[in-house]
Amino acid sequence: MSNSTAHPPVRTPVVSTMSDPSIKVMVELRELHKIYESGANAVHALRGLNVDIPEGQYIAIMGASGSGKSTLLNVLGALDVPTKGSFKIAGRLTSQLSKDELAALRNEYIGFIFQNFNLLARSTAIENCELPMIYAGVPTKKRREAALAALEKVHLSDRGKHLPSELSGGQQQRVAIARSLVNNPRVLLADEPTGNLDSHTSAEILKIMAQLHEVEKLTIILVTHDPGVATAAERVIILKDGRIIYDKPTPRRGGPEVPDVRALSMQEI
Repeated sequence: MSNSTAHPPVRTPVVSTMSDPSIKVMVELRELHKIYESGANAVHALRGLNVDIPEGQYIAIMGASGSGKSTLLNVLGALDVPTKGSFKIAGRLTSQLSKDELAALRNEYIGFIFQNFNLLARSTAIENCELPMIYAGVPTKKRREAALAALEKVHLSDRGKHLPSELSGGQQQRVAIARSLVNNPRVLLADEPTGNLDSHTSAEILKIMAQLHEVEKLTIILVTHDPGVATAAERVIILKDGRIIYDKPTPRRGGPEVPDVRALSMQEI
């Protein structure tokens, strides 16, 4: 009997789908700008972004502090709206939605993973996972079943009754990932998910995210400063001063080594 391990099929690297209408696009940005008014001054956080993210792609967004990463993540999470241009998720134009409709879209399509975990200190792992479903009006029994199933996906079903203070940093982040999965989102937005973790624990979290990408077929958009973390994705976009200066596949999809944004300048791309 062969001892070889079966591997998931390798996907064709895709950087842009604008010229290929046969590929289903999950996220579409067109000439997207975000401007914050500050007294007599205007801060141009995002400048004319044009991006397609195909359904099921794993993408990393990088950039130095002030590059526009956080603003872009807020727009992609339907937490903020563009000043100019358009943002579509699953074909829905967000600028045409009311606040309630945006909230419903977030609940249906998007799961959030944060650097600081954002767990309720006095709630158990199961109860933290149930929270998004409470907002969605899911009945108690179904909430509990979904929370347990999500904890199973991150290999933490035996810690369901533990408080965050009784869990390690890596375990807390796994609870946060489980919480992001309970409403069966189609897109995961991860904001520096390994930023507060040591290298060994970071590798465990990235392994779980890779499994979610390959098995659950989720679209994953990860923000990071770390080229090593970005290499786990299929594609890297780098922002500088609100503009895209780099958009290429990662080495695992046949692209070049991921640049170190801390030493990057426009001339080096």
